[in-house]
Amino acid sequence: MKQLVEIPLLAKDIGREVSAYLNTLTKPIGSLGRLETLAVELAEMTGSRFPVVAPPGVLVFAADHGVTEEGVSAYPKEVTAQMVLNFLSGGAAMNVFSRQIGALFEIVDVGVAEAVDGEGLIARNVRAGTRNFCQEDAMAEEEVIQALNVGKEEAAKMIENGAKCLIVGEMGIGNTTSASALLSVITGKNVKELIGPGTGLNSDQMTKKQSVIERAIEARKPDQNDPLDLLKKLGGLEIAAMAGAMLEAARNRIPIIVDGFICTVAALIANQFDNRASDYMIAGHHSTEPGHKTALEELGKQPLLDLEMRLGEGTGAALAFPIVEAATNMLCEMATFSEAGVSGKSER
Repeated sequence: MKQLVEIPLLAKDIGREVSAYLNTLTKPIGSLGRLETLAVELAEMTGSRFPVVAPPGVLVFAADHGVTEEGVSAYPKEVTAQMVLNFLSGGAAMNVFSRQIGALFEIVDVGVAEAVDGEGLIARNVRAGTRNFCQEDAMAEEEVIQALNVGKEEAAKMIENGAKCLIVGEMGIGNTTSASALLSVITGKNVKELIGPGTGLNSDQMTKKQSVIERAIEARKPDQNDPLDLLKKLGGLEIAAMAGAMLEAARNRIPIIVDGFICTVAALIANQFDNRASDYMIAGHHSTEPGHKTALEELGKQPLLDLEMRLGEGTGAALAFPIVEAATNMLCEMATFSEAGVSGKSER
């Protein structure tokens, strides 16, 4: 796994220079609040005094989950393949928001159970969905590594094609169940505190979902400190691929805008492989999924937006992108007091 985790240190010296430069711009010191903090963070991530984040690159990974056999989703697993076709035709919410921000966009089949074909699909199917982790491990270790490498390789291609920041999204019926199980093990929190309605479960279905996750954790007994073991026993192919993509972005000093619940759990997995990974992450938004607050706290990130969303796909991160870009534009385009001939603060 060494090739996944060669992540550089943040350029703290550049950050200090940018922080000082911000204080010369035509505004009261600190008056742009978190936008100024974000500008410094982006400078440290990229190693540039004037970082660039456009165009963003969007990678949506699609895969199925064997645990849907236990009735943990309001939708049948066939929806995963149907939604992949919707992505390919440009009709999903993430397509709309990606176009809005001028993103490079790819949809990657990393583990859809049904055969899917269509113009523009990146076919990297590791296996036809995970196994039912209530009955057996979700994946073999070799399959986990393969999915991680799919994410790494697709992110590398996206970066080669010009992406200056990365947004990863997912499509997979049953993936909130996998993410909740992973988060419960990583944090030691009770499953009941973390689970949400996902695609729209009622209270009885939520109780069933909780029971399924608790039984799976007891049966699989994953090592909370071993990301490979966590993914092998409870993970999803798309969750592994997202983690791999984030690690590759961090290796290349590419800022990552983290989406909602499932993406943030993937970010925690990436951070277990190398705790420098989170240095390159920005939390895009706060999902209404109950476990997302816990996942953000574990990652140590404060989200930029709270729009009461819980769609996934990368949508919250895409909506946060203009704020991230605004931080870079502020640095590049605002005049200093001396350039504008504006008097600075009086020292009395």
